[in-house]
Amino acid sequence: MRFSGKVAIITGGASGIGAATARRLHGEGACVLIADVNDSLGAAFAAELGDGRALYRHVDVSSWEEVEAMVAGALAAFGRLDILFNNAGVGSFAATPDVSIEEWRRVIDIDLSGVFYGCRAAIPVMKAQGGGAIINTASASGMAGDYSFAAYNAAKGGVVNYTRAAGIDHARDGIRINAVCPGPVDTPIIAGIDAWQGVREAWNERVPMGRFARAEEIASVVAFLACDDASFMTGAIIAVDGGLTAHTGQPNLPRLLAGL
Repeated sequence: MRFSGKVAIITGGASGIGAATARRLHGEGACVLIADVNDSLGAAFAAELGDGRALYRHVDVSSWEEVEAMVAGALAAFGRLDILFNNAGVGSFAATPDVSIEEWRRVIDIDLSGVFYGCRAAIPVMKAQGGGAIINTASASGMAGDYSFAAYNAAKGGVVNYTRAAGIDHARDGIRINAVCPGPVDTPIIAGIDAWQGVREAWNERVPMGRFARAEEIASVVAFLACDDASFMTGAIIAVDGGLTAHTGQPNLPRLLAGL
């Protein structure tokens, strides 16, 4: 019950990593506000958690007004805010000439500006109450480039360096701000890859652990960063990617040579 008496907001909380984290924090005693744009899924999930410690709220994180109201709503419902998990995000698959202006703005507004809005709304509240923990979902794709992920790479790279800046800015306010960088995770955001034969297998080949993560594995790291065990961590960028970003990208020579 590490989070007994604590209040958490989780954006993108109706499914995937967000839902796994909401379930984990709630299970360890936290009150959770689940923010998402999928109203039917979010409301059902909050009802499933039950017991008055879980609420759902419709929030489009690309809107400053909605994010500001989200934080105010958590305060009205639970009286404080201890943890913010800026997790909502969208993908994008296109090289620069093929990214429309509208698509670029959509990805940046949700994946990067949404993180900034969440921090901007939460930091004054946390500072006034003496501290808090913010965790931002970046990505392995924020730590290096991918083929034809121009907008997504830009947004997640922005989250990485914004987390560093915000972390040092507010370290002496008692607010810890860190980021997780998942590799491939079995969540709805990439569920469509199985429509393309061989893509999952190729991805598994690139991950040293040889598989996608489960959402619960990312949630475990988020829970660690949110709890007092991570009390001396801020501005940290934590890869949770099965070794993906530890690899230079060069061929697996022992495997190749073994086949000769």
